Amino acid sequence: MSPKSATSGQFLRFSMIAKAIVLAGTAYGSLGYAASVIVRPVEIQDVLTNPGMGIQTFQRYNGDALNPGVEWSEEGPTKLVVSPTERPDFPASTVAYCRWHWATLEPEQGKVRWEIVDLALEQARQHGQRLAIRLMPYDPKHPLPEWYRNSGARRANNDSSKDGSIWQPDFSDPTYFKCWNALVVEAGKRYDGHPDLDSVDISTVGYWGEGWSDYMPEFAVQRKLIDVYLQAFRKTPLLMNFDEPEALVYGTSRAGWRFDCLGDMREKWAHMLDFYPEQIARTGIQDVWRTAPVSMETCGVPESWFRQHWDVKYILSEALRWHITTLNVKSSAIPASWKSDFEDFERKMGYRFALRRAEWQEAVQAGQAIGLRTWWVNEGVAPIYRPFVLAFRFSSASHTAVVRTDSDIRKWLPGDAVFEGPVFVPLDLAPGDYEFSVALLDPMTLQPGIRLAIEGRGNDGWYALGKIRVLESAGH
Repeated sequence: MSPKSATSGQFLRFSMIAKAIVLAGTAYGSLGYAASVIVRPVEIQDVLTNPGMGIQTFQRYNGDALNPGVEWSEEGPTKLVVSPTERPDFPASTVAYCRWHWATLEPEQGKVRWEIVDLALEQARQHGQRLAIRLMPYDPKHPLPEWYRNSGARRANNDSSKDGSIWQPDFSDPTYFKCWNALVVEAGKRYDGHPDLDSVDISTVGYWGEGWSDYMPEFAVQRKLIDVYLQAFRKTPLLMNFDEPEALVYGTSRAGWRFDCLGDMREKWAHMLDFYPEQIARTGIQDVWRTAPVSMETCGVPESWFRQHWDVKYILSEALRWHITTLNVKSSAIPASWKSDFEDFERKMGYRFALRRAEWQEAVQAGQAIGLRTWWVNEGVAPIYRPFVLAFRFSSASHTAVVRTDSDIRKWLPGDAVFEGPVFVPLDLAPGDYEFSVALLDPMTLQPGIRLAIEGRGNDGWYALGKIRVLESAGH
């Protein structure tokens, strides 16, 4: 029995796809006793590169050169960079994460260089990725825009302060709210719902906009700054960084969450041992992952963990326990002796769908239900967060029909899931033998967009399951 791919015309060995068993079924209209086909697909252990999950590239794209040693740059790309001819040894990625400082984007008040973000979106698409972004107010090496510092806005410190070399704004100053949020609002108008935009960080106050500072405003001000994002980005997913607990709880009530020091295992005080676990428990955000993504960033880079002899197995297992979907390792090389650990980690992070069993009637009249039952397992630690479409296809050399279901696969949490139809044979489908296939379609393109953890994937992204015979409808 050799299923045929409707696109490639190449035959696949059915034994490579599944074990099929024909059983006696129940009475089915004029067909008498119809037989059932039962298929148990063969699982694979490959690392799957799928949308919206996995290891990100940082300030660059698939195929770009890696950062040397333990270094990286906080300066987002502003111009086209040609990738090297030899691809670096780095995981394939579906998300490019870039962030830019305010002074880079708006060097003159009201004159924003949106072409920088436009180019990043285009580059991500050309490299087979979607773009995740953050707009950052400032950091220790990149001050606030000069025009803002000279605008009469209030300063929280002075030249004689312990951090006097850095112009720290008064975040309660209405001028800060007005000027910073003008940038955010305009970004929302331009990019909310953009097909190449994966997510946006909620960036508010302090270094890198991460919501911590020696000059924190009261929560009412923090909430106003968060609300600007919630109003500006209603379609594109938002991610709330670890910061003040009250603000974190408020932000993650409408957004996913991210923290930026995964792996810190210092002896005296460490994020992994003395802060993150308790912060998660105290704020009660353990279940945010069920409806919104968890994104992490390494403290330093994996090579710096390696040099300090930190326990990579513990670090990665904690990330999985916190239901990680994406990880930014700052486009830094994975230590050679840790590659198997990271590959195992990639197999478990995010979502990983395996079809364990499918059953349908061997012969069905056009216009009738095929009695479809499917059992799936999400072998990852998180659901998928975009509404991909579970679809089935009838295909032959001369006819093809796709049936899209209304199953919400975002509810396929880690563990078992069942879809039982109904799936009907299109009434106008000509009688004959058809290959029966399954795919998860991108909601925007309606083309297969997710790799499953099973054999049988065709060149067109559909997974051939077996055969079904379509009989002439009873009305003919």
